[in-house]
Amino acid sequence: MSENFGRNDLCWCGSGLKYKKCHALADEQMEVYRLKGYEVPHRKLLKTKQQIEGIRESGKRNIAVLDFIGEYAVDGVTTETLDRLIYEKTKELGGIPADLHYEGYPKSVCISINDVVCHGIPSDHVFLRNGDIVNIDVSTIYNGFFSDSSRMFCIGAVSPEKQKLVAVAKECMDLGIEQVKPWGFLGDVGQAVHDHARKNGYSVVREIGGHGIGLEFHEEPWVGYVTRQGTGKILVPGLVFTVEPMINMGSSKIATDKHDNWTVHTADGKPSAQWEKTVLVTETGYEVLAY
Repeated sequence: MSENFGRNDLCWCGSGLKYKKCHALADEQMEVYRLKGYEVPHRKLLKTKQQIEGIRESGKRNIAVLDFIGEYAVDGVTTETLDRLIYEKTKELGGIPADLHYEGYPKSVCISINDVVCHGIPSDHVFLRNGDIVNIDVSTIYNGFFSDSSRMFCIGAVSPEKQKLVAVAKECMDLGIEQVKPWGFLGDVGQAVHDHARKNGYSVVREIGGHGIGLEFHEEPWVGYVTRQGTGKILVPGLVFTVEPMINMGSSKIATDKHDNWTVHTADGKPSAQWEKTVLVTETGYEVLAY
Protein backbone atom coordinates (compact mmCIF):
# COMPACT_ATOMS: atom_id res chain seq x y z
CA MET A 1 0.00 0.00 0.00
CA SER A 2 2.88 2.40 0.72
CA GLU A 3 5.45 1.53 -1.97
CA ASN A 4 5.09 4.83 -3.85
CA PHE A 5 5.59 7.07 -0.82
CA GLY A 6 8.78 7.79 1.07
CA ARG A 7 8.25 8.37 4.76
CA ASN A 8 9.29 12.01 4.40
CA ASP A 9 7.14 12.64 1.31
CA LEU A 10 3.89 14.55 1.62
CA CYS A 11 1.05 12.14 2.36
CA TRP A 12 -1.12 10.94 -0.52
CA CYS A 13 -4.25 12.18 1.28
CA GLY A 14 -3.46 15.86 0.74
CA SER A 15 -3.22 16.73 4.43
CA GLY A 16 0.07 18.57 3.90
CA LEU A 17 1.75 16.34 6.52
CA LYS A 18 4.65 14.03 5.89
CA TYR A 19 3.58 10.49 5.06
CA LYS A 20 5.19 9.09 8.24
CA LYS A 21 3.11 11.51 10.35
CA CYS A 22 -0.13 10.79 8.53
CA HIS A 23 -1.20 7.58 6.75
CA ALA A 24 1.96 5.47 6.95
CA LEU A 25 0.83 3.53 10.03
CA ALA A 26 -2.65 2.87 8.62
CA ASP A 27 -1.22 1.73 5.28
CA GLU A 28 1.15 -0.63 7.08
CA GLN A 29 -1.70 -2.04 9.15
CA MET A 30 -3.84 -2.57 6.03
CA GLU A 31 -0.96 -4.44 4.43
CA VAL A 32 -0.70 -6.73 7.47
CA TYR A 33 -4.41 -7.56 7.18
CA ARG A 34 -4.12 -8.08 3.42
CA LEU A 35 -1.23 -10.52 3.81
CA LYS A 36 -3.31 -12.47 6.31
CA GLY A 37 -6.01 -12.89 3.67
CA TYR A 38 -8.48 -10.27 4.90
CA GLU A 39 -10.34 -7.94 2.57
CA VAL A 40 -9.08 -4.38 2.88
CA PRO A 41 -10.56 -1.32 1.14
CA HIS A 42 -8.64 0.33 -1.66
CA ARG A 43 -6.90 3.53 -0.63
CA LYS A 44 -9.13 5.54 -3.02
CA LEU A 45 -12.13 4.69 -0.82
CA LEU A 46 -10.59 6.35 2.23
CA LYS A 47 -11.70 9.95 2.43
CA THR A 48 -9.28 12.78 3.17
CA LYS A 49 -9.97 15.40 5.82
CA GLN A 50 -11.06 17.87 3.15
CA GLN A 51 -13.38 15.31 1.57
CA ILE A 52 -14.85 14.36 4.93
CA GLU A 53 -15.61 18.01 5.63
CA GLY A 54 -17.33 18.25 2.23
CA ILE A 55 -19.44 15.16 2.96
CA ARG A 56 -20.22 16.52 6.41
CA GLU A 57 -21.53 19.77 4.92
CA SER A 58 -23.63 17.82 2.42
CA GLY A 59 -24.97 15.74 5.31
CA LYS A 60 -26.01 18.85 7.23
CA ARG A 61 -28.25 19.81 4.33
CA ASN A 62 -29.61 16.29 3.99
CA ILE A 63 -30.53 16.34 7.68
CA ALA A 64 -32.15 19.76 7.30
CA VAL A 65 -34.33 18.51 4.43
CA LEU A 66 -35.58 15.54 6.47
CA ASP A 67 -36.17 17.79 9.49
CA PHE A 68 -38.19 20.10 7.21
CA ILE A 69 -40.35 17.52 5.44
CA GLY A 70 -41.65 15.80 8.57
CA GLU A 71 -44.39 18.33 9.24
CA TYR A 72 -45.75 17.82 5.71
CA ALA A 73 -45.95 14.01 5.95
CA VAL A 74 -49.64 13.91 6.94
CA ASP A 75 -52.87 12.22 5.97
CA GLY A 76 -54.08 13.37 2.55
CA VAL A 77 -50.85 14.75 1.11
CA THR A 78 -49.64 13.35 -2.21
CA THR A 79 -46.13 11.98 -2.53
CA GLU A 80 -45.72 14.30 -5.53
CA THR A 81 -46.25 17.29 -3.20
CA LEU A 82 -43.57 15.96 -0.85
CA ASP A 83 -41.21 15.49 -3.79
CA ARG A 84 -41.73 19.09 -4.91
CA LEU A 85 -41.16 20.43 -1.40
CA ILE A 86 -37.97 18.39 -1.04
CA TYR A 87 -36.67 19.62 -4.39
CA GLU A 88 -37.34 23.24 -3.47
CA LYS A 89 -35.82 22.93 0.02
CA THR A 90 -32.71 21.19 -1.28
CA LYS A 91 -32.16 23.94 -3.86
CA GLU A 92 -32.78 26.62 -1.21
CA LEU A 93 -29.97 25.07 0.85
CA GLY A 94 -27.62 25.18 -2.12
CA GLY A 95 -27.82 21.48 -2.89
CA ILE A 96 -28.98 19.20 -5.68
CA PRO A 97 -31.24 16.15 -5.10
CA ALA A 98 -28.94 13.22 -5.89
CA ASP A 99 -31.87 10.98 -6.83
CA LEU A 100 -33.10 13.22 -9.66
CA HIS A 101 -32.26 11.59 -13.02
CA TYR A 102 -29.91 9.10 -11.32
CA GLU A 103 -29.83 6.15 -13.76
CA GLY A 104 -33.12 7.46 -15.14
CA TYR A 105 -34.92 7.84 -11.79
CA PRO A 106 -37.56 10.55 -12.43
CA LYS A 107 -37.95 12.23 -9.03
CA SER A 108 -35.98 13.99 -6.28
CA VAL A 109 -36.70 11.53 -3.46
CA CYS A 110 -37.79 7.94 -2.81
CA ILE A 111 -41.03 7.63 -0.79
CA SER A 112 -41.96 4.09 0.18
CA ILE A 113 -45.31 3.32 1.86
CA ASN A 114 -46.29 0.20 3.81
CA ASP A 115 -45.32 -2.83 1.69
CA VAL A 116 -43.01 -0.80 -0.56
CA VAL A 117 -39.52 -1.76 0.56
CA CYS A 118 -37.67 1.02 -1.28
CA HIS A 119 -37.52 3.22 -4.41
CA GLY A 120 -41.15 4.29 -4.24
CA ILE A 121 -41.65 6.89 -6.99
CA PRO A 122 -43.58 10.03 -5.94
CA SER A 123 -46.86 10.57 -7.79
CA ASP A 124 -49.82 12.91 -7.69
CA HIS A 125 -51.97 9.75 -7.63
CA VAL A 126 -50.43 8.39 -4.42
CA PHE A 127 -51.68 9.81 -1.11
CA LEU A 128 -50.47 9.27 2.43
CA ARG A 129 -53.33 7.88 4.49
CA ASN A 130 -54.14 7.45 8.16
CA GLY A 131 -52.44 4.28 9.42
CA ASP A 132 -49.63 4.28 6.86
CA ILE A 133 -45.97 3.93 7.64
CA VAL A 134 -43.72 5.69 5.14
CA ASN A 135 -40.00 5.89 4.49
CA ILE A 136 -38.66 9.15 3.04
CA ASP A 137 -35.19 8.63 1.60
CA VAL A 138 -33.32 11.87 0.86
CA SER A 139 -29.96 12.15 -0.90
CA THR A 140 -28.08 15.40 -1.47
CA ILE A 141 -25.20 16.68 -3.59
CA TYR A 142 -23.53 19.78 -2.16
CA ASN A 143 -20.39 21.23 -3.74
CA GLY A 144 -19.88 17.87 -5.45
CA PHE A 145 -20.13 15.79 -2.26
CA PHE A 146 -22.87 13.21 -1.64
CA SER A 147 -24.86 12.30 1.48
CA ASP A 148 -27.81 9.97 2.04
CA SER A 149 -30.23 9.21 4.89
CA SER A 150 -33.83 8.20 5.46
CA ARG A 151 -36.43 8.19 8.22
CA MET A 152 -39.74 6.49 8.88
CA PHE A 153 -42.91 8.50 9.53
CA CYS A 154 -46.13 7.19 11.05
CA ILE A 155 -49.26 8.77 9.57
CA GLY A 156 -52.09 9.29 12.04
CA ALA A 157 -53.25 6.28 14.06
CA VAL A 158 -50.82 3.50 13.15
CA SER A 159 -51.44 -0.05 14.40
CA PRO A 160 -49.27 -1.38 17.24
CA GLU A 161 -47.89 -4.02 14.87
CA LYS A 162 -46.63 -1.41 12.42
CA GLN A 163 -45.34 0.81 15.23
CA LYS A 164 -43.26 -2.08 16.53
CA LEU A 165 -41.85 -2.79 13.07
CA VAL A 166 -40.80 0.86 12.70
CA ALA A 167 -39.18 0.88 16.15
CA VAL A 168 -37.33 -2.40 15.66
CA ALA A 169 -36.07 -1.31 12.23
CA LYS A 170 -34.49 1.75 13.86
CA GLU A 171 -33.01 -0.42 16.60
CA CYS A 172 -31.52 -2.70 13.93
CA MET A 173 -29.84 0.25 12.23
CA ASP A 174 -28.53 1.66 15.51
CA LEU A 175 -27.19 -1.72 16.67
CA GLY A 176 -25.45 -2.14 13.33
CA ILE A 177 -23.83 1.28 13.61
CA GLU A 178 -22.62 0.46 17.11
CA GLN A 179 -20.47 -2.25 15.51
CA VAL A 180 -18.58 0.30 13.39
CA LYS A 181 -15.10 0.35 14.91
CA PRO A 182 -11.68 1.06 13.38
CA TRP A 183 -10.06 -2.21 12.27
CA GLY A 184 -13.27 -4.11 12.89
CA PHE A 185 -15.21 -6.02 10.24
CA LEU A 186 -18.06 -4.91 8.01
CA GLY A 187 -19.69 -8.29 8.64
CA ASP A 188 -20.14 -7.36 12.30
CA VAL A 189 -22.64 -4.69 11.22
CA GLY A 190 -24.80 -7.17 9.30
CA GLN A 191 -24.75 -9.80 12.05
CA ALA A 192 -25.99 -7.28 14.65
CA VAL A 193 -28.81 -6.18 12.33
CA HIS A 194 -29.87 -9.70 11.39
CA ASP A 195 -29.78 -11.05 14.95
CA HIS A 196 -32.01 -8.26 16.27
CA ALA A 197 -34.49 -8.55 13.42
CA ARG A 198 -34.85 -12.32 13.85
CA LYS A 199 -35.13 -11.95 17.63
CA ASN A 200 -38.25 -9.86 17.01
CA GLY A 201 -39.74 -12.22 14.44
CA TYR A 202 -38.82 -10.17 11.35
CA SER A 203 -36.75 -10.83 8.24
CA VAL A 204 -34.03 -8.79 6.54
CA VAL A 205 -33.93 -8.00 2.82
CA ARG A 206 -30.87 -9.69 1.32
CA GLU A 207 -30.63 -8.29 -2.19
CA ILE A 208 -30.49 -4.57 -1.35
CA GLY A 209 -28.09 -3.00 1.12
CA GLY A 210 -26.02 0.00 2.05
CA HIS A 211 -23.16 1.45 0.05
CA GLY A 212 -20.09 3.60 0.16
CA ILE A 213 -20.76 7.27 -0.54
CA GLY A 214 -19.11 10.66 -0.66
CA LEU A 215 -17.44 11.41 -3.98
CA GLU A 216 -20.13 9.46 -5.84
CA PHE A 217 -23.68 8.46 -4.96
CA HIS A 218 -22.88 4.75 -4.80
CA GLU A 219 -19.36 3.52 -4.10
CA GLU A 220 -17.81 0.44 -2.59
CA PRO A 221 -18.28 -1.21 -0.19
CA TRP A 222 -21.66 -2.84 -0.58
CA VAL A 223 -23.17 -3.32 2.89
CA GLY A 224 -25.29 -6.44 3.42
CA TYR A 225 -27.24 -7.33 6.55
CA VAL A 226 -27.14 -11.12 6.66
CA THR A 227 -23.37 -11.28 7.06
CA ARG A 228 -21.29 -12.99 9.73
CA GLN A 229 -19.25 -11.45 12.50
CA GLY A 230 -15.53 -11.39 11.70
CA THR A 231 -16.03 -11.35 7.93
CA GLY A 232 -16.10 -8.75 5.17
CA LYS A 233 -14.02 -5.65 4.59
CA ILE A 234 -11.80 -4.26 7.31
CA LEU A 235 -13.22 -0.97 8.62
CA VAL A 236 -10.35 1.44 8.06
CA PRO A 237 -10.56 5.05 9.32
CA GLY A 238 -11.74 7.29 6.49
CA LEU A 239 -14.22 4.80 5.06
CA VAL A 240 -17.71 6.30 4.58
CA PHE A 241 -20.83 4.22 3.94
CA THR A 242 -24.55 4.00 4.68
CA VAL A 243 -26.22 1.67 7.17
CA GLU A 244 -29.79 1.15 5.96
CA PRO A 245 -31.28 -2.30 6.65
CA MET A 246 -34.74 -3.03 5.25
CA ILE A 247 -36.76 -5.01 7.78
CA ASN A 248 -39.85 -6.96 6.67
CA MET A 249 -42.75 -8.03 8.87
CA GLY A 250 -43.11 -11.21 6.84
CA SER A 251 -40.88 -12.94 4.31
CA SER A 252 -37.58 -11.44 3.18
CA LYS A 253 -38.56 -12.02 -0.45
CA ILE A 254 -39.08 -8.96 -2.61
CA ALA A 255 -40.31 -8.12 -6.12
CA THR A 256 -39.55 -5.18 -8.40
CA ASP A 257 -42.43 -3.51 -10.25
CA LYS A 258 -42.28 -4.62 -13.89
CA HIS A 259 -43.85 -1.40 -15.14
CA ASP A 260 -41.53 1.22 -13.64
CA ASN A 261 -38.51 -1.06 -12.90
CA TRP A 262 -37.86 0.86 -9.68
CA THR A 263 -40.49 0.24 -7.01
CA VAL A 264 -39.61 -2.72 -4.78
CA HIS A 265 -42.42 -4.42 -2.84
CA THR A 266 -42.46 -7.22 -0.31
CA ALA A 267 -43.45 -10.40 -2.14
CA ASP A 268 -46.10 -11.26 0.46
CA GLY A 269 -47.61 -7.75 0.69
CA LYS A 270 -46.68 -7.31 4.36
CA PRO A 271 -45.16 -4.04 5.63
CA SER A 272 -41.47 -3.15 5.51
CA ALA A 273 -39.53 -0.46 7.38
CA GLN A 274 -36.13 1.16 6.94
CA TRP A 275 -33.97 3.85 8.50
CA GLU A 276 -30.66 5.06 7.09
CA LYS A 277 -27.61 6.98 8.24
CA THR A 278 -24.33 7.90 6.56
CA VAL A 279 -21.41 6.84 8.77
CA LEU A 280 -17.69 7.65 8.84
CA VAL A 281 -15.16 5.25 10.39
CA THR A 282 -12.91 7.33 12.66
CA GLU A 283 -9.71 6.61 14.60
CA THR A 284 -11.76 5.99 17.74
CA GLY A 285 -15.14 4.73 16.50
CA TYR A 286 -17.58 6.35 14.11
CA GLU A 287 -19.24 9.64 13.26
CA VAL A 288 -22.75 9.93 11.81
CA LEU A 289 -22.59 12.38 8.89
CA ALA A 290 -26.27 12.25 7.91
CA TYR A 291 -29.40 10.94 9.67
